[in-house]
Amino acid sequence: MLDVVDRRSALGKRDYAILLLLVTYGLRGHEVAGLTLDHIDWKRERLLVPQRKAGHTTAYPLSSVVGEAILDYLKNARPHTEERRLFFRVVAPIRPVTAVTLANQVTQYLRKAGIHVRRPGSHTLRHTCVQRLVDAEFNFKIIGDYVGHASPSSTRIYSKVDVETLRTVALDHEELLP
Repeated sequence: MLDVVDRRSALGKRDYAILLLLVTYGLRGHEVAGLTLDHIDWKRERLLVPQRKAGHTTAYPLSSVVGEAILDYLKNARPHTEERRLFFRVVAPIRPVTAVTLANQVTQYLRKAGIHVRRPGSHTLRHTCVQRLVDAEFNFKIIGDYVGHASPSSTRIYSKVDVETLRTVALDHEELLP
């Protein structure tokens, strides 16, 4: 799916970074939409995701692939603004992206890549991230902690999803998941 993103355009640079965040960390759309410049700790190479559904902040190691995509967006595509939010619309009026924007963009890229899922959107990439962890035989407690589930039963749902469809969405880049 990442191959269909035109990373030469401002929109593509933004969307590539967003897609990597969604699929690498299993973030929810509103979590990515809510990220600010302050949530990236470049010195410690960490991504901080505040106020997860479980009610706490999660710190992730910042993957070099994700970090490079964010840097490319920041240097070459992010609109000049005093606002601290990380991701913005690329056309006027310039304002932060929303979870709905993210869901719509993911749906477009899935369709463009010829990937058909029953309910496309940003949550598809969250499911993909979790499925990769299940396939790698991590236990459900660790997976739940990684994606911010408050309850282990929330994670067990992923053992019942359409594995083959999610595998078509999954990335071949092993370095993306810590």
